[in-house]
Amino acid sequence: MTVLDITAKLNIHHSIELSWMNAENKPRNGPPERWTRFSVEQMDPKTHTYSTVYMSVFSGLEPRTSYGFRLRVTRASGECSLSPVPSVFTTREIFDLQTDDVDVYDKMGFSPLMVAAQKGFTSLVDILVKHGADINKKDSTGKDSCACFAGHLDTVKYLHNCGSTWQSQDTDSCTPLHWAVDGGHLPVITTVTLENVFFLSLWTPLMRVSTISGNAAVASILLQAGADVNVRDKAGKTPLMVAVLNNHVELVKLLLYGGADHHMKNEVTDYDHYYIHNT
Repeated sequence: MTVLDITAKLNIHHSIELSWMNAENKPRNGPPERWTRFSVEQMDPKTHTYSTVYMSVFSGLEPRTSYGFRLRVTRASGECSLSPVPSVFTTREIFDLQTDDVDVYDKMGFSPLMVAAQKGFTSLVDILVKHGADINKKDSTGKDSCACFAGHLDTVKYLHNCGSTWQSQDTDSCTPLHWAVDGGHLPVITTVTLENVFFLSLWTPLMRVSTISGNAAVASILLQAGADVNVRDKAGKTPLMVAVLNNHVELVKLLLYGGADHHMKNEVTDYDHYYIHNT
């Protein structure tokens, strides 16, 4: 007789979801009285006795409490078997959504929404937003709760649909697109650029990728979306010049293919020698 396994998963600090698989994998045929039946039993933590429950998802549980469950399998012959008992320990309450300030900063300067967004916990982000969390609240560097920097596309889309703006800027005048570029998160970059999000700034996302990562795949998306390949920074340098200075060879080739003018110069350096010998 095969005993079936039951799995208990802690979704968030107060919710447990149960799942199981029929190891015998037999379809139900014939009259119902001949079917194999399954029932979930929950252990009483005080008496260690079990009672049948009629659900597989348990919400509103006590924090810092151990819960035990088992699966009872009853066959048409009356023969029964029990699964092992997985235990799940719920975590402590993070805060009371009804009474606590959902926008309070931790010692690192992050709000609960910022932490949830950065980790890609979209369901928790939804709970926080519905309880009044400010999606425009910023940390000490000026970044808001947008998950672009961490690359969590579902969370990015959710927050944007709730009103988070692509025009948000941190203390360095960088936008969510810049943050996504820094992380090389191609799906997020594609999503943002689909809305033609480019700003009149000398420190463009293309200039940033030329300076920092040299990621040609990121630059390709930006160019296809219409980024200005010959834009100049305050010192008169173009993305091509910056890519040369940082020895981003593949990016240099991509920029030249994308129409970068290698005859352009600033007041300091002549780059023609590099272009002639390295492309």
